[in-house]
Amino acid sequence: MPRRNGKVRGPAFVRAAVLLLAGGCVIGSLFGQAGRRSHPTGDSGSMINVVAYRESEAANPITSGDISLFDNGAEQQIKSFVPDRSAARIVLLVDNSLTIRADVEKLEAAALEFAYEIYDGDKLLIVGYDNDAGIVSDWTDDAKKIETQLKAFHKQGDPHLFDAIAAVVEDALRPLTAQKRAIIVVSDGLDKGSKTKFNQALATLQQLDIAVYCVQAADRTRGAIRRDVPKPRQVIDDLAEGTGGRIFPIDDPGSAAKAICDELRKNRYVLSYLPRSVVSSEPRRLLVVGEKGIVTRSKTMQPPE
Repeated sequence: MPRRNGKVRGPAFVRAAVLLLAGGCVIGSLFGQAGRRSHPTGDSGSMINVVAYRESEAANPITSGDISLFDNGAEQQIKSFVPDRSAARIVLLVDNSLTIRADVEKLEAAALEFAYEIYDGDKLLIVGYDNDAGIVSDWTDDAKKIETQLKAFHKQGDPHLFDAIAAVVEDALRPLTAQKRAIIVVSDGLDKGSKTKFNQALATLQQLDIAVYCVQAADRTRGAIRRDVPKPRQVIDDLAEGTGGRIFPIDDPGSAAKAICDELRKNRYVLSYLPRSVVSSEPRRLLVVGEKGIVTRSKTMQPPE
């Protein structure tokens, strides 16, 4: 994916750019790392990323005995439920289109908070998008470097949010099957002109089990009905709820950054099970439920395999 002064002109262009950079940029060095998988694993079963914590904030561990899983309404036997304290690869996807109700300084401030909150081993990729998407800061954990590079933000064009999600998934996150992956969308959820359909983008996120967190700006449409696309607020709600993420207001980016980074490192688990009494060729509703006092979140749908 090219940097911000070299715009992405479509998914094919993005893929070509990543291949050219693979030998030298940080993205390429991540592709081959080993680790856990977070997608269906055939005869060995399926894995789901789950956020789980006790409302009381008690430190006693959460185990498979505290959790129930329902796949298309059928309760499943959980093979394992283990903490995932691994480092994360986080894409910060920032709407810098002309009409977003946030100035450049606010967008920069929101992005910078994450640079200072990530844990050891975590890395950020910051992408700005309008009609096209482009890298503002390549994979790094260097907060000072990120602070300098954020000056590349500028407001122009229309928000092609769904195309931007598709681009970062296909070219930055899909290859990282061994990594804990998340996207943080800084936007009001408006899309104008994407070729990618929202349902298509959401299904891909769910297939790959990539959590989406949203730092929500004020709705520039003020709730107006739009033809053939969901309202911005619905987009934000569905992205977060459908992938096991959360929503935070843009007016307090510091709290959002701390909560998201803490959650990714401290409250993530990997649930493994062998699906029974389900049809893998059809979309399936997923529901993870904790015992009383335990909060759980996960993706809500498994798309057809």
